[in-house]
Amino acid sequence: MPRLHLHLLSDSTGETLEMIAKAALAQFEEAEVTRHFWPMVRSRQHLDRILPELQANNALVLFTMISPDMRAALEERCRHLGIPAVPVLDRVTQALERQLGQEAAHSRPGRQHIMDRAYFERVDAIQFTIAHDDGVGWDNWEEADIVLAGVSRSSKTPTSIYLANRGFKVANIPLVVESPPPPKLFDLKKPLVVGLTTAPDRLIQIRRHRLAVMGEQTQTDYVDDEKVKAELHYARRLFADHGWPVIDVTRRSIEETAAAIIRLIGERDRQPSTSRVGGAA
Repeated sequence: MPRLHLHLLSDSTGETLEMIAKAALAQFEEAEVTRHFWPMVRSRQHLDRILPELQANNALVLFTMISPDMRAALEERCRHLGIPAVPVLDRVTQALERQLGQEAAHSRPGRQHIMDRAYFERVDAIQFTIAHDDGVGWDNWEEADIVLAGVSRSSKTPTSIYLANRGFKVANIPLVVESPPPPKLFDLKKPLVVGLTTAPDRLIQIRRHRLAVMGEQTQTDYVDDEKVKAELHYARRLFADHGWPVIDVTRRSIEETAAAIIRLIGERDRQPSTSRVGGAA
């Protein structure tokens, strides 16, 4: 398979474009792709400086540009070079225009990044989540939207941060057999408490890697097969006793786990308030 030079051009931060390209490329596992990222392209002079880089063999341009003049200039140059250029949001925007009966506001680049109320709420959620990682700040967990519980290395922290970037205030707590969680965990009313679990062999593999990174070579209970199974059994019993929804993260990515949690929140919010007890869905 020939190598593809994929050029991502945006007149804003390019965050949306990067996510779209990443999702599409995930469908081509064996493809050899070199990505070239060109954000904040807002002038013809800037575009002209990029042109020599676009002339590599087997190139493809994906772009998001608001300015009609800049779009036309980019498309004209790509035609001249014989390079396909794809405006990745056009079909979605056109479909929205048809359904909403109005034209898109082609006003200025980066419109989706305006610092509105939602932006500051997301920042607040990230700050809250960082301050309530690993069992810290349990006395005000009631302010959280979500509380994640699970044994050590069950993806609690990365899942929390991902959810925070989606605007959810998240706290998480490691479950340790010898050190029961604070009673506050069992009295929560507002947050959705979710248990995270995983397969013992996968957990041991992750923990061994963690110890190796830390330079720890000795065998400990942390990676002992029977001890790990006992930890997971303790956690599952805790989840069952309190009726918390449980997600097995063994074969899930962080994004998939977060999506499942968001779906649980949606399902809970659609239930009558009288049916919600102790954060259970």
